[in-house]
Amino acid sequence: MSPAIDLPLPAPATLPLPSRQRFARPQGVPASPGEPVHVRDGRTLHLRPIVPGDVAAMRRCFARLPAEDVRRRFLHPMSELPEPMAQRMCRIDPACEAAFVLMDETRAPAEMRGVGRIYVDEASDSAEFSVLVERDWSRLGLGALLMGHLLDECRRRSLAELWGYVLIENRPMLEFCRRLGFTTRLIADEPGTAQVSLRL
Repeated sequence: MSPAIDLPLPAPATLPLPSRQRFARPQGVPASPGEPVHVRDGRTLHLRPIVPGDVAAMRRCFARLPAEDVRRRFLHPMSELPEPMAQRMCRIDPACEAAFVLMDETRAPAEMRGVGRIYVDEASDSAEFSVLVERDWSRLGLGALLMGHLLDECRRRSLAELWGYVLIENRPMLEFCRRLGFTTRLIADEPGTAQVSLRL
């Protein structure tokens, strides 16, 4: 009789980690400063993807926003950005989200001056966008910079459309989108709100 041969047992099947764990930055590791952005007025910011460690900077940025800017961005008044909401906004799922921030590294801790993000809807092959730039840093081309990165990300994902909601009273944002080629339509069941969209 042949001697018994011990064969290694197959490794147990394991499921892949959720994307928020696979792509999360290890705790305690500082974020890369990102790509320098030289603003027209001589100041410099750094553009990079958002990371979980940006929660405190995001909440400080929100606290500096005028109430009008908050309502235009979130489409309703908010007195503060709750910690759980900030955590959710900074811990994105790369499979269906992307977000970029403009950081002011001349301050300690670094301050967030702008953020742009998309939420992908695979069913409609499109993405919803949002862009916010702190008022003291507005009218310097930073909104266009963030939008350009969002458009690049949509094209990288081969999406067919980018869209977002804008209050009718937010004429600067509507004009900004019009110059980029977005079309605008009123939303019947949301008075005072328009949807802007761009075919890619």
